[in-house]
Amino acid sequence: MWCSRLVLNNYLSHSSTHPKADLDADSQNEAPNAAMSGLESDSESEAAQEDDLDQVPCEETCYVPFQEEEFGEQGEQVEELAEENKSLIWCIVKQVRPGMDLSKVVLPTFILEPRSFLDKLSDSYYHADLLSRAVHEDDAFTRMKIIVQWYLSGFYKKPKGLKKPYNPILGETFRCYWEHPNGSRTYYIAEQVSHHPPVSAFYVTNREDGFSITCSILAKSKFYGNSTSAVLEGTATMTLLPRGEIYTATTPYAHCKGILMGTLSMELGGKINIECENTGYKTELEFKLKPFLGGADATNVVVGKIKLGKETLATIQGHWDKECRLKDLKTGEEILLFKADADMRSKRLTRYLVPMEKQLPTESERLWRLVSEAIAREDQVAATEEKTVLEESQRASAKERAENDKKHIPTLFELNDYGQWIYKYSDLRPWDVRNDVRQYECDYKVITETRNKTVPVVLGADKLIPLRAGMNSVALSFRHLTIVPSAEGSKAPKAKNKSLVLAPRDTNSDSSQSPQGAVKRGSNSAAIKQLTNAVEQMNATLQSHTKQLNDITRRLERMQYAPSSRHSNVHELIGGGVSLSTVIKSLIYALIGLMVSLILRWLFK
Repeated sequence: MWCSRLVLNNYLSHSSTHPKADLDADSQNEAPNAAMSGLESDSESEAAQEDDLDQVPCEETCYVPFQEEEFGEQGEQVEELAEENKSLIWCIVKQVRPGMDLSKVVLPTFILEPRSFLDKLSDSYYHADLLSRAVHEDDAFTRMKIIVQWYLSGFYKKPKGLKKPYNPILGETFRCYWEHPNGSRTYYIAEQVSHHPPVSAFYVTNREDGFSITCSILAKSKFYGNSTSAVLEGTATMTLLPRGEIYTATTPYAHCKGILMGTLSMELGGKINIECENTGYKTELEFKLKPFLGGADATNVVVGKIKLGKETLATIQGHWDKECRLKDLKTGEEILLFKADADMRSKRLTRYLVPMEKQLPTESERLWRLVSEAIAREDQVAATEEKTVLEESQRASAKERAENDKKHIPTLFELNDYGQWIYKYSDLRPWDVRNDVRQYECDYKVITETRNKTVPVVLGADKLIPLRAGMNSVALSFRHLTIVPSAEGSKAPKAKNKSLVLAPRDTNSDSSQSPQGAVKRGSNSAAIKQLTNAVEQMNATLQSHTKQLNDITRRLERMQYAPSSRHSNVHELIGGGVSLSTVIKSLIYALIGLMVSLILRWLFK
């Protein structure tokens, strides 16, 4: 009932300002990748056309709000194990050795947090509205500060006690979204794309607010005797769509100590970077482990700096689960960058999940439901049994694929030419307020509802090239072109590149019916080649100019934000362009010359 009301409200809110007659049915139900596909064969193009004709309207997925969040205490994260649980830990320790990877070790259920790792990765986006602010900020230095603020906001939520999320099953999926105050939505789509090694891929998008994030995480864990570390290898790539800026960020590792002796505790450690090649800004953060003799002030410490090129513009210091402050080195001003207090918790966006009864069998919550229910009622025996059932099922599936010489093919993500897992239906076009209405999700496809058919774009290896400008003139130049049918009655050739859409032939015009108006296939192909070469030359020129403008911008910002030099007054006194060492040398040579002349005069009196 709640879902139907939500869909109805969305429909009414948009139909009141945008009549349904203005909405193109094809564009409402077409996934973005259909318009962004690259080079395709004739059979693929024909199949796609047949699919468009017989396409069934896609029903928007139903979501309900989820607000049952639990927060652990600030400060050091510790837990006291019961005696029976300590014996289980000792049994596991006997099976491993220092330096061993723990990904294949079966862990007891009492240390498990009743949620999947795919779900856990979404904790970074409860403050995604900070990214919306960054998109609309014109100053690049301030944009970086806001992005760092968002990055730190993803760590302060901790589970009660020391808990580890479930290791996702191969093919497991998860989806959710957060609603922003302005009505836009940030969608999160995740899938376990590999089991050995364990790789989790996810995609975050909010085209209306102008940002998109893609990432794949390789989870590793190492045993060191009395401690263990969980390392998350991978780089998140965030794109600010209207600005064309790309930011990359890495993740700290989790360190757990006191496994055999002492108090069991967990903290974050390691150095991470957040950088934007487009602007030249880079943030370096270090999550410090608590020293052996350190107190509460030395727990969960994070320090860092924001740099432009090689120059440090600001420093960051504080605690990642409490507050961090930023000091501008040019002005000396110190501001509060981040504070995990009640006010910040109240600003967490509401997350929406798919109801259990409407989830697919592969979705995390439904897949692990029996295990989570057993953990909730503290029935460790039942939890272990249900967990074993899932693990055995996964082993059986892997064995069957090996016997049939088949590989698992992920449903939502695919590897690109650079070995990165990319969401199949990603859409990196900037939001068009004149044409785009809203984003919604259907069968794990995040779709943009539009008023009219969207203009296709070319999907490149590392960028999207819109062909919006000049498409009308291109269509007009090809509108009168037709193909002479052969004696065998062959069909007109299909365009290899679906991104270039030619206008349909006007069968009512005189030229299309007369032999004189026919154009041979060779001239058609040559025209397409000329158009392709012209587009490539234009893109090369634009890239060159963009690089020059970015270089000029970096130099100007470096001059603006660089800390003042301590020797500036000296340079002004002795004149610009003359170094202090040159002046000193000149004075020394003058004194030596004067002394020599005095000695010569005394000798030849």
